[in-house]
Amino acid sequence: MGEESKAPLLVKFENRSHENEGGLGRRFWVESKMLWRIIGPAILSRLSTYSYNVVTQAFAGHLGDTELAAISILISVITGFDFGLLYGNHETC
Repeated sequence: MGEESKAPLLVKFENRSHENEGGLGRRFWVESKMLWRIIGPAILSRLSTYSYNVVTQAFAGHLGDTELAAISILISVITGFDFGLLYGNHETC
């Protein structure tokens, strides 16, 4: 294990000159740019997942009513299961 293993995980942000410069608008703009680097991929992921479900249901709707109902139930169950995994089981805590 080299020096890389001893490097801190969180590095102190030294260049905070934007805090004292400019007004509220400038500080808002700088913070907003930093937040969009984090929020952007999350928004893209959510939109692509929603679009995938909508396209799947549209194609199943062209096959027939039974297929559309089956896909709708399947997507609802899988989405609920996914959120259950994301939130975890809080009853054991």
